[in-house]
Amino acid sequence: MHVFCFSSNKQGPLNEKGISLVPCFLNTVILGAPALLASIAFLVRGAYLKRHGHAHGLGHILVYWPQQLAVVVAVGALIAHLWTFFENSVSTSFAFGSLLVAWVLAIRLNRLESIFEIRSSNTLFFFELYFVLATFVSLYSLHHNDNDDTNSDHSLRYLHAYFYAICVIFILEALPRGSTRVQRQSNASQHDKANLFSQLTFHYMQSIISLGYKQPLTMDDINILPKEAETRHGFSQLNSQWEDRKKAVQAANLSNDAEHQQSPSLIRVIGRTFFKPLARMVSIQLTAASLQFLLPVLIQQIMIFIESENNELPKERGVILALGMLTVSITVFLLKNYVLKKESELGLEIRNALVSMIYRKALVLSPGSRKSSSTGAITNHMSNDAEKWTKEIFWVIGWINVPFEILVATAMLYNIIGWSVFCGLAVIILITPTQSWVGEFFDKTRDDKAAAMDSRVALMTEVLSNIKTIKLYGYESGFKTKIESFRNKEIALLRKSGIVMSFLSIVFTCMPLFIAFVSFAVFATVGGPNFTPGVMNAQVVFVSLSLFGLLQYPIGSMSRVTESTVSLRVSTRRIQKFLLKEELDSSAVCRDPILPKDPKTPVIHIEDATFAWVSEDPSVAFKDDSDDEGEDEEDETTALLAADRAESSAPALVEINVAISRGQLTAVVGRVGQGKSSLLSAIIGDMYKRKGLVKVYGSVALVSQQAWICNATVRDNIVFGKAFDQEKYDRILFASGLLPDLEILAAGDMTEIGERGINLSGGQKQRVSLARAAYQDADVYLMDDPLSAVDAHVDQHLWEHLIGPKGLLKDKTRLLVTHGIHHLEHVDHILVVKDGRISEAGHYEHLIAAKNAFYQLIKDFSVSHRKKNRKATSPGVTIADAVREASISSAGSDEDETGTVVAAQEDDKKDNEEADGELVKDEEAHSGIVGWDTFIVYCEAMSWELFVAVLLVFVLWEAFQLSVPLWLEHWTSVMDTTSHSVAYYLIIYGFLVLIYITIDVWLTYISNVVACVRASVILHENVLTRVLRLPMAFFDVTPQGRILNRFSSDIGDIDEMVPESFITLLTCISNFIGTLMILSFATPAFVFILPLVGLVYLILQNYYIRTSSMLRRLDSVTKSPMYQHFTESLNGLSSIRAMDLKDRFIDENAKRTDKSATASYASWMINRWLNVRLEALTASACFVAALLAVLNKDSITPSMAGLALSSTSTLAYNYSNKRTEAPASTGIRLPERWPQQGRIIFKNYSTRYREGLDLVLKDVSFEVQPSEKVGIVGRTGAGKSSLTLALFRLVEAADSYWARASAQDDKSSFDVDAEELGLADSLDGGSIEIDGVDISTLGLNDLRQHLSIIPQDPTLFAGTVRENLDPLNELTDTDLWQALERAHLKTHIASLNGGLSFEVAQNGENFSVGQRSLICLARALLRKTKILVLDEATAAVDVETDELIQKTIRQEFHDRTILTIAHRIKTVMDSDKILVLEKGRVEEFDSPKRLMKAKNGLFYCLAHQAGEA
Repeated sequence: MHVFCFSSNKQGPLNEKGISLVPCFLNTVILGAPALLASIAFLVRGAYLKRHGHAHGLGHILVYWPQQLAVVVAVGALIAHLWTFFENSVSTSFAFGSLLVAWVLAIRLNRLESIFEIRSSNTLFFFELYFVLATFVSLYSLHHNDNDDTNSDHSLRYLHAYFYAICVIFILEALPRGSTRVQRQSNASQHDKANLFSQLTFHYMQSIISLGYKQPLTMDDINILPKEAETRHGFSQLNSQWEDRKKAVQAANLSNDAEHQQSPSLIRVIGRTFFKPLARMVSIQLTAASLQFLLPVLIQQIMIFIESENNELPKERGVILALGMLTVSITVFLLKNYVLKKESELGLEIRNALVSMIYRKALVLSPGSRKSSSTGAITNHMSNDAEKWTKEIFWVIGWINVPFEILVATAMLYNIIGWSVFCGLAVIILITPTQSWVGEFFDKTRDDKAAAMDSRVALMTEVLSNIKTIKLYGYESGFKTKIESFRNKEIALLRKSGIVMSFLSIVFTCMPLFIAFVSFAVFATVGGPNFTPGVMNAQVVFVSLSLFGLLQYPIGSMSRVTESTVSLRVSTRRIQKFLLKEELDSSAVCRDPILPKDPKTPVIHIEDATFAWVSEDPSVAFKDDSDDEGEDEEDETTALLAADRAESSAPALVEINVAISRGQLTAVVGRVGQGKSSLLSAIIGDMYKRKGLVKVYGSVALVSQQAWICNATVRDNIVFGKAFDQEKYDRILFASGLLPDLEILAAGDMTEIGERGINLSGGQKQRVSLARAAYQDADVYLMDDPLSAVDAHVDQHLWEHLIGPKGLLKDKTRLLVTHGIHHLEHVDHILVVKDGRISEAGHYEHLIAAKNAFYQLIKDFSVSHRKKNRKATSPGVTIADAVREASISSAGSDEDETGTVVAAQEDDKKDNEEADGELVKDEEAHSGIVGWDTFIVYCEAMSWELFVAVLLVFVLWEAFQLSVPLWLEHWTSVMDTTSHSVAYYLIIYGFLVLIYITIDVWLTYISNVVACVRASVILHENVLTRVLRLPMAFFDVTPQGRILNRFSSDIGDIDEMVPESFITLLTCISNFIGTLMILSFATPAFVFILPLVGLVYLILQNYYIRTSSMLRRLDSVTKSPMYQHFTESLNGLSSIRAMDLKDRFIDENAKRTDKSATASYASWMINRWLNVRLEALTASACFVAALLAVLNKDSITPSMAGLALSSTSTLAYNYSNKRTEAPASTGIRLPERWPQQGRIIFKNYSTRYREGLDLVLKDVSFEVQPSEKVGIVGRTGAGKSSLTLALFRLVEAADSYWARASAQDDKSSFDVDAEELGLADSLDGGSIEIDGVDISTLGLNDLRQHLSIIPQDPTLFAGTVRENLDPLNELTDTDLWQALERAHLKTHIASLNGGLSFEVAQNGENFSVGQRSLICLARALLRKTKILVLDEATAAVDVETDELIQKTIRQEFHDRTILTIAHRIKTVMDSDKILVLEKGRVEEFDSPKRLMKAKNGLFYCLAHQAGEA
């Protein structure tokens, strides 16, 4: 043994006293060999830096030269020490010679690190830290060595100098360098600037925490995301591997038959891509796991020390063992927290990469794939499936460290209690088969819950997108019921999982206790030599208990590891299915970005082409080879077009031949649903090309039929990423007719436009869209009926100055889809589309001369023809004219104040709230700590009775958990004197274990299945109910993505994360209190340090909570813009593809994803910051307990010391407060069949859109007689649509009770009291009466269900045709078919697969805009109310369909009161009366005939401008 530097007293490398190391072992193993390894590492690191490093050019940091000087001093001390003891021994020369070489190489490496890195070196940090500790141990050992030649202070003076020098070097290396010039000038994040010491202790979070303690944090204060976690870094790695794998599988599938087709596994690709960081984390995790098993060994040694005689072992040995416990504890928790940090970073890197892949995939989905993937479902892939990687990756790694920890603990237990341990561990073998069943169960449950959540989120997306329509029709209750039906499926699955987990707690949570019982029972009876009873002393029991305690985590984690793996597999598989969906065929359209040199070459050339919305060969690229993944897509997500799968694959466009020359203006005309818009889609590649050729030269700009507006300023929407050119910008503003609009906007062109253009009128949105296209300066312009949304004079302005032959785009190639016929004689070429074919083509005169269908259309419905016949039209016809236009298109226009802000801004541009032009405020992230009110809300949701019950069960649970070690302590302390048999103690021991297991199952059931599931149900129901009842003002200023985040990510957390955190909190509190009780009982002196521990804890808590709360809220609010941008992108896919803007939107997605990741990372790392400090506090408490046991060995029993030491080893709602609108029902009884007459009276009525804005209607007074037809006219912002909103109470009378009660002003302290309903009468905002009833006294459903409206923007919902016509399920199919027949849509619906059960796509995308208008007409026919509001009801139908609609209106609405919002004067010339509004006031109210006689009147002026006078 001496040969290997071991002492001769059989104590290994220790000296005879057992308190120090022998010199030989010190010199070779502790100093020499590590120094040689360090030298090799320095050479490798230096070579790497010189080959791959990039010099930052910022110079040396401030501490560089002092550090180098200290190294020189250390080298000098080593040389002097080596010279002194050169002839003493070979081992001494080897040790200090190796150290000398290492430190010389360290000087060189430090220089290279300073040149290439802005932070200190990890290599040097480990080297210096190790040798500080090693030198300290060497000095200590040498001082206690009996050899007088080497242990005197004089002889060790050079070694002392060396020790002090390397301490200085280490301190300089570990110092944070954030204040140095080099790091201040660097753009790296705070994390990337942090050295290893800062990362291990999370000191790099300190600046954020300190700032958050002083003031509210914003995202500008947080620059902490590691470079590896940035979106582009992770995407470039993962996507490259994914694409390679797809190609490999595709190649393999070519040689496989149909039954053996495979699909690439995304989870395997992820594992292969990130194998290296995963391997590093696993190695660190295993190191930490190995070190933590030193604690029971140290406890055993302390127990031996305490049991020894007074002078047998020196007290220094006990103190060293206590210090060893402290060192091991600190090392373990530093490594474990570092692993958690690296896992968080890797999880974010994978999540960000997946989000980017999902986003990019969504931009290239084919029409078929788009139909089967709703916006909500795709968003769910980002918000839930990709997010799983940040939450579950830690547990998945458990498949390696959990078995490892079980094996190590088993081996150590075998050394203590022998083969008895295998009897206990046999239980684990018996439960192993349950793992397979558990995996299958949770796999299916997760799949089902994800599908139900997809359906709910998709429906919620529909509701939020069309909330105004839902409120107008009073459909809230119907949609609430549908949403709750999906939610109920989720809750049922939550309960099912909770019940299974309750019984699995027997298997996993209680298993270590049961294993310990079985092992001790066997050991105490037959576990000794030759199957004799084993000796149950304190050392055996409490060291074993420590090991069983360490077993509790890996065994208890088995269920979580299984569950998390299943969850991650399910989520990744769902993403995989999405990523494998069919993409657009990029070769379908030949795009050449450069115009042809020959001007005669057609810019758009289509030859013998056939196009369809459904693939002719609906085969999939990959076949999923796993049985459990083979479910239909309908089960995986709510498909937009479930019925479309059986739909005929007949093409939408057949034998298309088009040649459009450069600079030509071509018009496309035809009836509704004939294929006009499809032609544009075919040109940009959004359809399947069955055959033929499509070639497009030059850049393309698209103006879609429904204007796509982004949540940005007016200027940003127009410039759209191009360089700003003021002169060009001004020309386009004029040509687009936007200058007058900018004058009335609060901040001009810097006014922020709300989501979906909520604060702009229909015409304004379309003109912003036109201006955007014009600013792109494209070569080809594709315009899908943009003039339908503007009134006559704006139409003329746009034609003359922008689109027409003399407009700004006169030299560009323009393809214009239009229902209007008044410009057709001025275009260069006309294409007539009929039944998906080009039925006629040519110049206007040529088509007229041909006298075919086009000629008949012009003859019957031209403006001049209708003008000539106006006087001969019967009264019934003139009423019908109130809802149609002289041209084919009569869509709502620029005059419509659909946007609920723009009109309010007109009167006062300097309004305090909107003066900066900001409409959508940043999502509020409250500062300060999370108050008790949040905890109270959760407890109220689960009910206080259940909360108290859970607490009581927790008390019982902890009591019986403590009773087990206390009984074992009693057993071992009286074992030598007791008269009771072993069976007596075992029976009581087993009884306590059985009761504990029973209570644990009961606790898991009542907390998870009963209390927390009830809280999830109540919280979702409360938020859903309140959101549906929020006033429109709230939706005007709140992005849809922000609200959707509450119903997807946040509800998911409430279902899964919050219950887990809630139970963990109570578990930790009870365990903490129990441990303190045991420590105080075993070592009473420990009580005296509790106040100090408590004080430090309170300081840390106060310092931590304030910043942590802000970071958590920032984490939540930064996700919403990411989802909002995603939804916005999906809504504008055609424009993004056509204008080739994918790269710009991908960059924006990456920017928002990184911003969200930064907030998430900061909120996680502050937890690690706290954890490191709390565990340091815990380690200190453990050290004190061990030290007290050592110093009081004479007054403490071994069993009590074991109890103390074994205990220390294990001590380690946003919309619910928003104010709602008035109640759905007030209980006021209305007269039967109210309203019977339809009389409407406005009395001095005034209103504003939101509190703080100016009035949009001011002292409006007029009376509409029963069955009277009233046209409402006025200039932009006059208040026409505001009048409709007031009638339906989407806005309330100014300063009335409900206006104040629903104000979304958090500073207001107004409370709604139902008993004060009598105050609902307006205070100074006037009133509206219908048949003598003040509508402000009615519930909103009572009012809105007795009114009808045909809106300007026809809205359909995802679901069946039946559900669209009758969302409340109140009517029979016969009623629905009759309504469709009268709306002239029965034939079309009957031809669809399923008829009334035909699935309507999201936003009605599988119906033309005109067909959607007809369905809205059918809704109005079904309602049969006395009052009807028409908001340009025939906005987007062709003239023939328009004529049919007029017949229906004449027959069905002849006895109703009709209010028509008119955007063109000619539509209301035959009304009974005209209401003229100007700046929110009634300017004129009389019959058209009388108003036309007043030559100075406003109506006459408007009529004259429109050419009607």
